[in-house]
Formats: sequence, structure tokens, C-alpha cells
Amino acid sequence: MASEIVGSSVKRIDGREKVTGSALYSGDLVMPGMLHMKILFAGRPHARVLSIDTSRAEDVAGVVAIFTAKDVPLNEYGLQWNDQPVLCGPGSTKEGGDIVRFVGDQVALVVAETEKIAEHARSLIRVEYQDLPVVTDPEEAMKDGATLLHPHIANTNICVWDKIRKGNVDEGFNQCDVIVEDTYHVPVQEHVYLQPEAGLAYMDDGIVTVKAAGQWTHTDQKQIAHSLDLPLEKVRVIYPVIGGAFGGREDMSVQIVLALAATKLNRPVKIVWTRPESMFGHGKRHQMVIKAKWGANKDGKVLAAKTTIIADGGAYMYTSNKVLGNATITQSGPYYIPHFYSDVIGVYTNNVPGAAFRGFGAPQAAFMAEMQMSKLAEKLGLDEVDFRLRNTLKPGQTLNVQSPPVGPISIDRVIEEAVNRADWQRVDGVYSRKPSATHAHNNPVKTGYGMACGFKNVGFSFGYKDNCWAKVEISGNGNPEKARVWIASAEVGQGNHTILAQMVAEISGVPFKNVEMIVMDTQGMGNAGSASASRLTFMSGNAIKGAAELARQAWDKEDRPATAEYTYFAPPTTPFDKETGKCEPNFAYAYVAQACKVEVDTETGEVTVLEMISANDVGKAINPNLVEGQIEGGAVQAQGYVMMENFITKDGYVLTDKLSTYLIPTVRDIPKKLTSVVIEVPDDRGPFGARGLGELPYLPYAPAVISAVHDATGVWINQFPLTPEVVLKHLGKI
Repeated sequence: MASEIVGSSVKRIDGREKVTGSALYSGDLVMPGMLHMKILFAGRPHARVLSIDTSRAEDVAGVVAIFTAKDVPLNEYGLQWNDQPVLCGPGSTKEGGDIVRFVGDQVALVVAETEKIAEHARSLIRVEYQDLPVVTDPEEAMKDGATLLHPHIANTNICVWDKIRKGNVDEGFNQCDVIVEDTYHVPVQEHVYLQPEAGLAYMDDGIVTVKAAGQWTHTDQKQIAHSLDLPLEKVRVIYPVIGGAFGGREDMSVQIVLALAATKLNRPVKIVWTRPESMFGHGKRHQMVIKAKWGANKDGKVLAAKTTIIADGGAYMYTSNKVLGNATITQSGPYYIPHFYSDVIGVYTNNVPGAAFRGFGAPQAAFMAEMQMSKLAEKLGLDEVDFRLRNTLKPGQTLNVQSPPVGPISIDRVIEEAVNRADWQRVDGVYSRKPSATHAHNNPVKTGYGMACGFKNVGFSFGYKDNCWAKVEISGNGNPEKARVWIASAEVGQGNHTILAQMVAEISGVPFKNVEMIVMDTQGMGNAGSASASRLTFMSGNAIKGAAELARQAWDKEDRPATAEYTYFAPPTTPFDKETGKCEPNFAYAYVAQACKVEVDTETGEVTVLEMISANDVGKAINPNLVEGQIEGGAVQAQGYVMMENFITKDGYVLTDKLSTYLIPTVRDIPKKLTSVVIEVPDDRGPFGARGLGELPYLPYAPAVISAVHDATGVWINQFPLTPEVVLKHLGKI
């Protein structure tokens, strides 16, 4: 057997190709005879397409074809349900398919011999629109009489409504000595993966093959096949090297239209979106308004909470129902609250759709929960760490869905590991800030300290039977010398394929360098599920572990080469009760806490994060360096979300559609010191005890920083990003 390869920081199997530039991303792909595509986007938030005149574009030398809605066999698609047209316009097979509902809806495709010709021809297409009323405020869109975005589907713009009814919230508030009531605004966020949407499609022996970055090969295949009215076996999806995803590649962008053109023309077709096209053309993190009323007694116990979350779902469903389901669970934080009443509402608007983004609704919900906890602690005169530890979940206590969290509950451990490295001390079992953490001085630059924590599900929820398929072959001359692994799981930068190779080496006895990974392909592979929900370490790890163990057993019985397939099925979960929210929604949870130190320049409004300590329970670090990379990457991405990323729209139009107007952190903007604390409390159902961690560092970042800003200035800020303008406004300086 291999010697403790699991738990070692071996080098990434894809590292050399990525750092040398030899790795081929979607935009790098070429084929002989390849054509180029450009998409005509609607460019307006709500309108009926009356006519499309392509005659002038068709006359351009080098234009091969132009496609519109009438050319799509089944003009609909969607990850949850088929509510979005592939192309909007006359002749659509879908009712309501002639209406554009946000600026990124696609209207026509131009395919030409060169990208430049396709771009020029696109500019010659003339579209006649009938503008329709634009609805961009979710609270207005909820009202009776509001313009409906999908009248053929429902007589309301409300697309999600989850309810929590635990205990008796009125009775709970009657027992409270302090109550905090406030409203929070959490913003849109753009994914900004380095490579925008791109891909190549071609025909191969009657099968249309699509090579484009995604997060779940088999659902991409299913959606393409549906829209083109093809059998699944006539569609193949292969992922090239992927330049980041963060949830944004869960939904379709270029895949269906590429497949449409390739099948129609029987020639390879390629497209690469520009940065502006990427920024208005795909979904974003959900913007939410959260109204909260929480109460506690003088003993420091939270007794009751009432919340209303209203989320901007944008033009189509995407994953809003799942995102809001996750926000519903995590909005109570990792705390036991006996009385909880909540309505979580998603609303269609003419904004860019709300979509999956790292954390998947939990960062927004955690912001509210942790802010409420810090404010309650302040009202009670308690340290925020001590107050949290009085209320954290203990074995047998229930979440707001009236069931206890499954697996180890390590929230106390992660809190203590974070604050013990920060500016807190523990005396007689009670935490308080160290005397050195005072900040009273006349300098306009104030120092503050803050902390927050959170929890997140691992894997798919609410009754979905999460599963993952893998195959392993062991070969050699006398001893196990080589292993081949087949798995469709997506490598989106997180290191999944490396840790799977480590697991196979550990179990099979094959040297790590001799493990060959055959990956990210629908052909010849079963469904691996999505690279989302922090699930791949847990799910693909268990699938690989099962297949490798069976193959090793066969090898030991001298069945050589030894090959085994295995499908891992996660423990069962149950959906929300529609009226109470009662359920057993998830099969695993992970916990995180962060403590930070900030400086606030009260004259300029600039906030600087001097130090961030992030303590994360990962169950087992299969590859410690990759774990630290996930923590650091997640924290830096959260830094952008909290401090500077400001996605601005007006009347449905995107005003920040380039990186000169939508700012993301550079090396000069990240925390001055970032400490990753890796905690290992094994989950006996995870592979080698591991669970997922990719989303954890996001969850408490905003409330930790804003708690520190409050400590520095005495002012609470209920929104972000913390631009100087926002900070100065709250300080009363402007």
C-alpha cells in the first residue's frame, strides 16, 4: 500500500501545464475548417421581438449562416426548469419565446469564416422591438398589478417562497429582555473568472460534441439534447481546462447555440465572449434585502427570531429556488434558537438573473445572522465571542428546520481556534478582548477587531438523491504499477482531480505519479454530479474510494488487470414542509469562524483589513496545501465582495460591464496578513473523514469585517461593499 499519500501536500497533477501555459482552455481550442460565432444580445431589459431583418448581414462576404428562434427545435432550457428561450424572437416553439427579459437574452447567431466578419455582420442585423414595462425592484415586482415577466407560467412574479415556522415566535419575544430589529442590504456580485465564456462544437460520427467549461457535464448534455430535440447519446460534452467557475458556470451560456450551429452546418464552430458580454450575459450572486428581528434574555440566550428575506431572482429561475433554500437554513446561523419565523421570497425582475455563486445564499444569510448576534451581544454588554458560545448548536439541538445537524458539530472548536489567535483572551471560561485591543486615540485612523462564524451544507439537499459514479483500473506485472481513473467530476481550480489521484494511490498501492486521470467527459462515464455545494471531495471521494477498494480486492484475488465501477449514494434528505419548513435537508455540514483586525481612516473612509484569521473544519485535509489554497482564495474573493466589488445597474441596464468599472482585488488589496487554520474533526461518512470546504471562507467575512469597523468607529453599517463613500456616509461625513 502507498505510504500516507492521503494527507500529504503532493503537487497538483495539472500544475505544470497551467503554469507553463501549455494547458488548453476553451478559448484556446482550434480545429481545421473552424467557423466563428458572434451572438446578438437583446441589449434591452424587457421587450417583444416583432421582427428580425438579417438580409444585410447575410450579404456580407464570409457569412456562412444566421440563426434565430425559428431555427431552434425546442426553444427552451434551464437548469431547474425550462423557462428561458435559447433565442428570443418570432417563430419560437416556446410560448413567450418572442420576449426578451434581460439585457443578456440572446436574439440571433452569426456564423462566419472569421470572428471579425461575424462581428461586422452582427452589427447589420436590424431588430424591431416593442418595449415592455421594466420591473427592477423585487419589492415592487411582488405587488398586485405589477407587470408579469412570465404570465404564461404564473400570475405572480414570486418564484420562490420558503417558510420557517418553529415554535411560537410571539411567545419567544415576550420572554426576551433585549430585541434588535434592523434591515440589511447585500449586493450583487460578478464571478469574474479569468476566462470568459468560450467553447467549440463539432460533429463526430453523427454525435455533436461540445467543448466548453462547465460544472456538471451530464446536466449540460441533458439541456443541449433537450433544446436540439436529440437523444442523449447524440450529444457529448467534454470540459477542457477550466479557468474558474465559482457557480457561474452551472448555467448554460454558449453550449446550446454552439451545438445548434455545429449540427446545422456540420462544421466546427467556436465562440469567445468579450468581457462585457460575460458581465451582462450570465447570472450573478443574488441581491437581497433582509429584515430581521431577534431577541435574547439577560442570561445571553437567543430565544426568538423573525426574518423576511426578499431576493432578486432576475429574469429566469436559474438556481434561485436552491440558493434560497440554502439561505433559509443558514439564516439562523450555527445557533440554537427555539422560536423562529421566516419568509424567504424570490422574485422575478428584469435584472440579470440571480445564479449560483460560491456560498450559494449562505453569505447573504450569514451576514444578517452574525450582525444580529453582534448587536445583541452589544446590547447585553457581553463579548461577542462569549455570547456566541452561549448559543452555538450542541448535540441534539435543532436547526430552524426542526431537525438537528448531522455529523460532528465543531462550531465551538472553530470559534476558539480563530479567536485564540486574535485579540481575545479567556479568563475563568469567559472570553473578552485583550487589553491591547483598545483603540482610543486621537488619530483619525482607528483600529478595530471583529469576528463572525457560520456553517454550510455539504452536498445536494432537500430530497435529491445525491450520487457520484467512478471507475478504477489497476494494472501491473506482479505488483500494482498503474491505475487509470474515469470520473466526470469538474476540475474548476480546486484540485479535485489531484486529491482523487491521492486516494486511489493510497488504496491501490500504485505510486501517485502512475495514477492516470480520465475526466470531464460524458462519453463512457456515469454521472458525477456538479462541482458545487462543496460536495466533490465528499461525493467523488467516496465514489473513487469505493471503486478503488473493489478494484484492489479483485487484484488481491488475482483478477488482473482489476477493474471496478462504483456509484456512491449519499445519505437521504427530505424536502421542506411547505408551511413549516420542517425537514432533514442535508447529509453533512461544515463549520467556519473568522477573526480580523482592520483600520478605518475616518477622514477618507478607507477601510484596510490588516489581518484575517480563518479557521475551517475540513474533516480531513487530503492535501493540506490545496486546503490552504481554497481558504486563501475564498477569503480574497470574499474581500472583493465586501470591500470593493460594486455591480451597478439602472433600469435593467448594466453600467459596470468591464474591469475598469467593476473593480476586483489585486495583490495590493488583499488582507495584509491572512492566516489559514485547518481543523480536522473527521466525519465518519466522508472519504478518510473529509468533508467539503470550498465555500466556508466566504460565509463570515462580511460580518467579521463590519464588526471590526464598528469596533473602530462605534458605527454599524448594514450594507456593503464598504466603499469610502458608504463608510463616510455612515460616519456622517458626507
